[in-house]
Amino acid sequence: MARAREFQPGPDGGADAYAETLRHMLRQHWRDVLLRRAPQVAASLDSGAPVAIPRDNAAVPYLQALNIWFQLLRIADENAAMRERRRAETELGPATVPGSFAKAQAELGDAVRPGAGDGICVGPTLTAHPTEAKRVTVLEIHRRIYRSLVALETQRWTPRERAQLTDDLRSEIDLLWMTGELRLERPRLSDEIEWGLQFFRDSIYDAVPLLYDRYLAAGFDPGTLPEIRFHSWIGGDRDGNPNVTTQATRDALARGRQAILDRYLDGLREAGARISISSSIVAVPGAEGIALDALIAEQPDCRSRNPGEIFRQALTVIGNQIRALRDQTGGYRFVGDFIADLKVVEDGLQAIGAAHLAHRHVRPIRWQAQTFGFRTATLDIRQNSTVTTGVLAEIWAGDDGPAPPYGSDAWSERLRADLSSPVLPEVDPARLGDAGQELLALLRLMRDMREGADPDALGPFILSMTRSTDDLLGVYLLARHAGFGAETLDLRVVPLFETIADLRAAPAILSELLQVPLARRSLKARGGNRLEVMLGYSDSNKDGGFVSSTWELERAQRSISRALAAYAMRPVFFHGRGGSVSRGGAPTERAIAAQPPGTVSGRMRITEQGEVVSSKYANRGTALNTLEGLTSAVLLHSAAAARTTATPEFDDALEGLAGMSQTAYATLLGQPGFVSYFQQASPVEELAMLKIGSRPARRFGAKSLNDLRAIPWVFAWSQNRHLITGWYGFGTAIDSFRKVREAAGDDLLRRMLRGSALFQLIVDEVEKSLFQADMQIAALYASLVEDAGVRDAILGAVQAEYRRSEQALLWLTGEALLAERFPLMRERFERVRAPMGDIHALQVDLLRELRGRTTGKLSVPLLQTMNCIATGLGWTG
Repeated sequence: MARAREFQPGPDGGADAYAETLRHMLRQHWRDVLLRRAPQVAASLDSGAPVAIPRDNAAVPYLQALNIWFQLLRIADENAAMRERRRAETELGPATVPGSFAKAQAELGDAVRPGAGDGICVGPTLTAHPTEAKRVTVLEIHRRIYRSLVALETQRWTPRERAQLTDDLRSEIDLLWMTGELRLERPRLSDEIEWGLQFFRDSIYDAVPLLYDRYLAAGFDPGTLPEIRFHSWIGGDRDGNPNVTTQATRDALARGRQAILDRYLDGLREAGARISISSSIVAVPGAEGIALDALIAEQPDCRSRNPGEIFRQALTVIGNQIRALRDQTGGYRFVGDFIADLKVVEDGLQAIGAAHLAHRHVRPIRWQAQTFGFRTATLDIRQNSTVTTGVLAEIWAGDDGPAPPYGSDAWSERLRADLSSPVLPEVDPARLGDAGQELLALLRLMRDMREGADPDALGPFILSMTRSTDDLLGVYLLARHAGFGAETLDLRVVPLFETIADLRAAPAILSELLQVPLARRSLKARGGNRLEVMLGYSDSNKDGGFVSSTWELERAQRSISRALAAYAMRPVFFHGRGGSVSRGGAPTERAIAAQPPGTVSGRMRITEQGEVVSSKYANRGTALNTLEGLTSAVLLHSAAAARTTATPEFDDALEGLAGMSQTAYATLLGQPGFVSYFQQASPVEELAMLKIGSRPARRFGAKSLNDLRAIPWVFAWSQNRHLITGWYGFGTAIDSFRKVREAAGDDLLRRMLRGSALFQLIVDEVEKSLFQADMQIAALYASLVEDAGVRDAILGAVQAEYRRSEQALLWLTGEALLAERFPLMRERFERVRAPMGDIHALQVDLLRELRGRTTGKLSVPLLQTMNCIATGLGWTG
């Protein structure tokens, strides 16, 4: 077998040359695997002619080969980007690296330092939405391939050693082929829990101490360390997922706890092996020595081990406590006790002049304990308001007759009367249905966990589809029925505003909530003057399109901030973003920079969903850079808030653009036959067969377009390359604005592109969506629509709006072609454009063939095309 060209770019080779060499090497290894496993595919590739993918099951190896190639390209991009960052830091200094703490420090200058108020706190939140099409096993192979590329960067290897490394790399690509991509069955919730924990084991646990090292190296005060608080929805999000029960939540808590305790034991074992200090040579003086003696005295038997080595003895005591906690035979009562003991060891090392040993081996464990506690991640609970109000109605429906109608004055009066009552009638669980029993059991678990070793193991109760104050108060009343107190409830209830109507109603809902004494007391007891509010990007986009949704989210944040200020409170916004542009998936640092002034204030939470998790956290270096970029962006936005003011002229223009865009978008969705067009011109109905998540694509088994989850909505428009969720309405809005405002409007739009971070973000992301959309491919999918009148009307509207949007975008930016401003993105996509076109054509043929059959199961090639397209685009939903 021919060996791939040796991967030895010279030290002076540029970033482009390195990346090209990387792709060449990976392509050669990929071809070598194809020669062994699918020679007919290799022969087709070697012919130089366009690859003709067969239209039956013979397509399987072709699609598998292309999917693997798309995956390898993304791994190469990640490795090249990491290498280029290191090169820039080495040659130009860390302050030149975008998203770095060093750059933030340089930009802050004499601005107010973080920590002058409440400090910085960011909360990345891992979710298991059905947006990750890759199996966990495949992700692990990806990680090993990435590590192989990192190893090959080093120039120290002998030819024999380098040959071994390249053989290992080729073997991993071969294993990727033999493992396969498709799941044979839908993943279980336990699989998803392990999927999430694997990112912590592989990268996140190690990245956090490195993050704090970078923060201190940038010159920030150690007393202002930002707080990194990971959350997870995996095992806590039961909105529309009947698989998430109270027992499943217990299991998720137990798995997260075991994973981090195992990591602490590994770290303590390594620290003990390294810190071999003899007291007969270096004695620990004063208070630090006394504290170490007291720590060891808690377990006198430890004095007989490693005699005279006080630090090893202390670390043994700490390790025994963690082991007992893991094995549930005792151990620490609270995570704070663990942190305090680690600090005793650190202080002892500092006292004898061994600060480096403390910083290298003990402080990282303490920082991990401060971040991960005894939990790994805080597990949020999410449920839909339809469920909570239904259970409350069931509780009320007793001897006195049926419950008042939801939304009526009688409902509100009963709710407030019960909340103010010091004693509530006991609820007989046997009288409730499964949903009621399950919800009360869940709330009792949340109450009990607050008294455990890690009170932060469970997070807030997030109420999706919050439509009114009564929805939120209903959760408080249910909590009281579950055994929470009568005066103040130790429970955080977080509203999730998803639709445009709900976003507009949010300020009034929250103001009314704060007028209820029990709610106000409970919120202040848990959050001080902070109230967490979650904003949904997906459903608001589905409601009004990208431009309108982006502006409505901006307006909502401003309005909510003003409403809470009247009660001397501030919001902590939790952004429910996804991977695609239409679900808020812009680059994190730029998205944060575009938030309204004063709405971050040192606190932010964001969701990391599906394939976004693997792209950001699969490898330690990438995870570290992701966390640094997120934290520094929050830091910079918070410091700049006092110096930034809104521009009414820009706001007025954005209001007009959003309204016109939403009208165009709503007109499209309101066209006769639109639902049929969507179902027939996309694989949305077949998507349920692609086993990429543990929960169904529709809530509560409904079949209407309104109840279709926003994630498969975006997935389907991505698969058929319409991508309307990322751009539709932009062209009409710009055209209409220019016609009405004339020359003054043109000048204003150009000034906004220079001076409005939000408008810049909208324009940039619309441009990327337009570049990745393809109207010729869209027409292929439209040919599946049976009604010619519907097909021509809707496809015609989409194509006309595409042309308008493209022309408007090019006029604004002065470009000749789309995405000229984004050369890296453009180059990456052009590498897959041609094979993507072949895959789309095959998918259309397979959909037509499948829908023409009266019986038969979904074909493997069709499922493969969905995977290939998702991989090529870089997201699913």
